[in-house]
Amino acid sequence: MRYLAAKTAVTLTAVWGKGLAEAKRRPDRGDISITTVIIWVAAIGGAIAIAGTIAAVVAKYNGKLSGI
Repeated sequence: MRYLAAKTAVTLTAVWGKGLAEAKRRPDRGDISITTVIIWVAAIGGAIAIAGTIAAVVAKYNGKLSGI
């Protein structure tokens, strides 16, 4: 598990470094509008809310659903 976490951290660092290098090379690229951030936060929040609702329903009716 630690190996996977370390490998993931190294990969993310490399990708982040490439992104920073690209931003320095082409400063007009990489700007993200506040609208895009709001849309992404809303989409992720909605997905988490839906997943949580499904998990709560399954947990509540777990005994009743076992016969299906």
